[in-house]
Amino acid sequence: MAERLRIPKVPGTIGEMAAEFAGTLILILFGCGVVAQVVGGELGDHDSIAWSWGLGVTLGVFVAGRVSGAHLNPAVTIALAVFKGFSWRKVPAFIGAQTAGAFVAALLVRWNYTEVLAKVDPGNTIKTQGVFSTLPGNGVYPVSEWGAFRDQIIGTAILLFVILALTDLRNNPPLANLAPFIIGLLVVAIGMAWGTDAGYAINPARDFGPRLASYLTGYETAWSDQYGNLYFWVPIIAPILGALIGAGLYGLLIGRFLPDADPQQPGDLPSADARDTRASEKIA
Repeated sequence: MAERLRIPKVPGTIGEMAAEFAGTLILILFGCGVVAQVVGGELGDHDSIAWSWGLGVTLGVFVAGRVSGAHLNPAVTIALAVFKGFSWRKVPAFIGAQTAGAFVAALLVRWNYTEVLAKVDPGNTIKTQGVFSTLPGNGVYPVSEWGAFRDQIIGTAILLFVILALTDLRNNPPLANLAPFIIGLLVVAIGMAWGTDAGYAINPARDFGPRLASYLTGYETAWSDQYGNLYFWVPIIAPILGALIGAGLYGLLIGRFLPDADPQQPGDLPSADARDTRASEKIA
């Protein structure tokens, strides 16, 4: 009997949503978890926060990359829809799944660190609000919401510019098994260089999901900053604008000068096979 032909599974939107949910959940478990440990338990510092967020991104991309492309970030999803042909029909589903994953992860962090946070901040004030959501100047430095808005545009533009460079098959990207790690290092670098003015949210789901979770679990000031100004919109609008600017600049400065290649499916990570194919074509 002839061997049965195996047809590879192609994930539908439900599968992609599940992957985005799971990948973003992993990201936030490590991200909000490390901030809770540093702020509540006084274990670690800014560097450990930056590294844990970066490793959270790496692990989240490994979890979701093969199924959904591992956007894990509404700003990434929107930029890919505008510039890379990602289906607009899927954009609301991806954003909903990313936000839900961030929300559930933040609830788990809130639950696990209940006793520690209650000891250092029994009133659930601005002192520990930053465990879950960002603040201008990290709640300490004299940065206004507009200064934070500027910061988030720049930080997210850097994020998208480099992500597109790392995942463009026409460029010289890392192999598929290294791309998540390099993207994680990118987030570490942004945290270390651009973390003061607004806590480098650079991701609307990363901020809104945990912000909602904190509000529902006792943080009445969750939607405002330390000045009492309504702030939650800054890490939503500014990263989206920054993502569009960063993706646009990549196309303008790099993308349009790269050699043509076979069309890349939206969300595809660079693979060894793809690079080998390009190399053989160049040799031929």
